[in-house]
This record gives sequence, C-alpha cells and structure tokens, in this order.
Amino acid sequence: MLPLLISEQIRQADAYTIANEPITSVDLMERASKAFVGWFINHFPDKKQSISFYCGTGNNGGDGLAIARILSQHQYKKLRVYIARFSDKTSDDFEVNLTRLKQAGISLTEISKGDRVPDDDSSVIVDALLGSGLNKPLTENYERLVKHINELHKTIVAVDVPTGFFSEGEVQPNSTAIKAELVITFQQPKINFLLPESAPYINCWEAVNIGIDEKYVQSLNSPYQFVEEKDVRSFLKPRHRFSNKGTYGHALTIAGQAKTMGAALLCSSAAVHAGAGLTTACVPESGLIALNSYLPEIMAIIRNDHEVPEIEWDKFSSIAVGPGLGKDNDAIALLFAIIKNYKKPVVIDADALNLLADDKELLRHLPAGSVLTPHMKEFDRLFGEHKNWWNRLQTGIEQAQKLNLYIVLKNDYTITIAPDGKAYFNSTGNPAMASGGMGDVLTGVIAALLAQKYTSLQACLAGIYIHGKAGDELALPNRLNVVLPGKLAAHLPVTMAKLMA
Repeated sequence: MLPLLISEQIRQADAYTIANEPITSVDLMERASKAFVGWFINHFPDKKQSISFYCGTGNNGGDGLAIARILSQHQYKKLRVYIARFSDKTSDDFEVNLTRLKQAGISLTEISKGDRVPDDDSSVIVDALLGSGLNKPLTENYERLVKHINELHKTIVAVDVPTGFFSEGEVQPNSTAIKAELVITFQQPKINFLLPESAPYINCWEAVNIGIDEKYVQSLNSPYQFVEEKDVRSFLKPRHRFSNKGTYGHALTIAGQAKTMGAALLCSSAAVHAGAGLTTACVPESGLIALNSYLPEIMAIIRNDHEVPEIEWDKFSSIAVGPGLGKDNDAIALLFAIIKNYKKPVVIDADALNLLADDKELLRHLPAGSVLTPHMKEFDRLFGEHKNWWNRLQTGIEQAQKLNLYIVLKNDYTITIAPDGKAYFNSTGNPAMASGGMGDVLTGVIAALLAQKYTSLQACLAGIYIHGKAGDELALPNRLNVVLPGKLAAHLPVTMAKLMA
C-alpha cells in the first residue's frame, strides 16, 4: 500500500530523508524539480510555447525557480518568472535557487504587496506560490493574485498542491484556490486530492517519486492508504487443478422486487462472473422467468408475499442483501432473518442500508466483519448529515471501529474503511461507470470474493479494484462515454485473469 501522509508527516519524511540518506535539502529540492520536469515535458513537449511561473518565497517557490531553470536547460526558451514578495520571509533553498535562476538569465519580475498584477499572455502557467503546509484560507494579496491567475483561463500546472487548496482537512465551499488542469505532486497524492471537493480545483494529478525514504514513510503508520495493482495481485487466488465448484463457495443474493429485478440480476450476475462456485438468488416468484432467461447459471429461492422463505443459512458461504429489495415489511422481515440466523459477514447495499438507517439499533447486531456499501446519501442517512467529505471520512473511521464493520464509501476513489481505523482509497474506475446498477455489480463482486474465503478486507479491496479495473478496460481504450453494468459484470473474468497472470 502507498501511505497517504498529512502535511506534518510529509515534513517529517523530508527531514528524515535529508538526515539519513544523507542529502542536503536543496539537493532534495533539485531532485524533486527534476522529477517534475520529467513528467512536464511529456505533457508539454512544445519548447516554443510560452510558460509563466508564479513563485512564492518559501520552498514551493524554490521548487518553481528550480523547475524554470531545468526547463531552460531542456531548451524551453519562452520562460518568465514572477515572484510574489508578499512577505519578508524567504527559505534558504528559495534563495539558493533564486541565485541559480539569475545566473541562467531567465526573465524575472517581482510582485510586491498592492502591486497591479501584470498582464500575462503565456499559454501555460506553473503555480508554485504556496505548498502543502497551507492551513488557512487565502486573504488579501495571495487571494487577489490567485483570482487573477484563474481569470486568465490558461492551462495551469500546479507544483505539488494548487495554491489555496488544503492537502487534508475540511475544504470550505467556494474556497479561493488555483484551478489546475494538472497537478504534479511529490511522492504520493495528498488525501484531499481523492475527495470530491477537489473537483473544482484539480482536473487530474500525477505523483512523481522523489526518493523519500520508503521505510520511514511506512513506519509513520498512516491511517490513510492508497491501493495499487501490486497490492491486489499479492492476495488474489488463481484457480488450481482438481478444484471444483465447492472450492469456490456458495453466494446468496437477496434482492429485487417485481419492478426492480434488474438490480437482483446485476448483483447475482456479478457474483457468478467474479468466481463464486455457486450462486443463488432469493427473488420474488414474478422474477423467476427473468432470472432464468438472463443467466441460467444462477439458482433460485422463491420469495412469496408476506412470508420469509425457508433458507438453509449454513449452506451459504456469503450473503449479499439489498439491491432492489424495497423497504416494505417483507424486506424488513428478511433483514431480521439474516441478522438472527447468519453469523458470517454480510454485504449490505441499497435498500437494506436504508432499512438500517430507519432502525439503527440493527447495526449493532450485524455479524462482525460485515460490509456496508453506501454512496454519500446512504452514508448520511446511516450516520447523520455531513457538510463535507473530510468529516464524512472521519465519521466512517469512527463508526467502522465502533461497529466492527467495513464501510465501503463509494465515490471516484472509493474508500474502504476498516475496523482497525484505516481508510483505503481505490485507484481504479472512471466517469463512464457512472450508471445505474453499477453499485449492484460491486455488491455481487464483494459477495463472490467472500464466498471464495477472502477476508472481508481483501474482498473489499480486491472487489473494488477489480470492479474499477474492468470499467477502465472497457471504457478507456475504446473511448466509451458510458459503460453498462451488465457489460462490466461479464468482463470481470477477463480482468481477474489479467491480474492473476
């Protein structure tokens, strides 16, 4: 896992690397700047385009000065540097790089407090005003300058963090911050990059390795982790000879009503395609023809109105409940029956989450290690209204520990929050997957992995990653604007085979 650090931990990791590599701080800045340039020139190969740099007088500004000088060495000729002298304070590394920049003969302009911001017709702007340590909103001169830069409507590339954007903590609505087309950030993404409040300020980001001591970073034991492909590959289980359907477990999906059978079909199909040895769907009698027509590999338990069907609970390796289930008394009775009779982890989604929100006492009686899969509104129904995603994340960590459950909080970087207090951000998926039924598929995938004896944490991390990866494989090479959930479910075996190869 790639640890995601808060600003103070980033400073500690920098200091440790400087002291123990050893390397001087200005040489570490040079290394970071070279890593930035390596990515920048791939995105902006035209060396004749004009580029402006806006630099503060701290270390983020020092990065900007070094980047400008290194780009000049790569034969970028139309470079201009603006230094915002809004404080008498400067960092030592900024001063070193200012001297080096002057020796390189690059155009330099200083902007003092109250100065009119000069016009700028550059095609690309590099933001290096303020870095990751910002902990209060911009005011006065910085606020005015940032608004001016945004109003130029140029392509903006931010160094490490867009000026005015907090690396972690609450992001206030309509905050004044640089709106960057691209952020080239150092070592790992900042936590707030992965939360929806980043959308107005960051179109895309790329983390470049600058050689921070990885063992020390791991020792910080950050509660925030970024899931990468190598992590998922490490615990996926390829199928072996002499195995059989019983080897891979029996998943039960309890879902669907007469008018919402699509949710049951998608969830059950995903369980089949994600490798459950057997899959049974508990559906209303009116949905049996649809089930048999859609995928005859799925067995059925028929639900009649106003009675809970007889279910041999012990025969099932995992249970998923909720997609399209409804919130009537029959659905409530089914949820009560699961809680009373089934002691293994349950995957709970959609209508079943809303039933729990109506009777929160039931949360305390769910089997240990169960998985809740809410989107934002379902999460808030369960745990109270939240004004921002940072607070939602903190509540999730608190509730997962309190209830001994896993919470899969769905968004672009879907977060698995574990009972040990850790939050794992997924790295796959794309906007083409924003389609009704996609969550039903995810529920089925997680249930299938639980049936195959993955732990709850492994089922969440692998299930979310595989789900998003399948969407990427369908959407990105083919430039699809929409990926249908049914198509994604059918593609799951292909994605899993590639990961296990």
